[in-house]
Amino acid sequence: MSEAGPDATVAPEALHGLVAEFEAVEGLEAAADAARDAGYAKMDAYTPYPVEGLDEKLGMTPTRLGWIVLAAGITGALLGFFMQYYANVIYYPLNIGGKPLNSWPNWIVITFEITVLFSAFSAGLFMLGRNGLPRPYHPIFNAPNFERATRDRFFLCIEADDPQFDPRETRSFLETQGPLQVSEVAK
Repeated sequence: MSEAGPDATVAPEALHGLVAEFEAVEGLEAAADAARDAGYAKMDAYTPYPVEGLDEKLGMTPTRLGWIVLAAGITGALLGFFMQYYANVIYYPLNIGGKPLNSWPNWIVITFEITVLFSAFSAGLFMLGRNGLPRPYHPIFNAPNFERATRDRFFLCIEADDPQFDPRETRSFLETQGPLQVSEVAK
């Protein structure tokens, strides 16, 4: 692993991006707005706490997690209901106290529980996949002072994969946003 300090230069093909370090959240939000307005699309922010509305400022698209959880919940409900229907009506029918074989009110609890089970597992697995987890290593960990992202600093990284990324122009753009420092991040 190589660290790229403020004075080090990384070969363009080994460059993950440029990261700007800010002391306050307002500076990060202003830089994110300016970067989006300047046409940068592949960027990310790292903050010690959630910042409301930052994902919109970064141009991130909303997730479809709700629809996936809904589909998994409906699938779980149908599977839970028809599993009980098959067991009680088709496979092993018992006439207990004159009740009909298809006594669906008795099956509501299990149907609900399987709905919750399918929804929860699909939400958790989709979230892990969408976030790219588990990820024991990320190039941003090479940024100087990045350990402070969990305490008191705010970072904006414009990735080298961005179509508009040019090392010199992007560096000068980030420096105009008033960061504490702008650093190159090696892959």
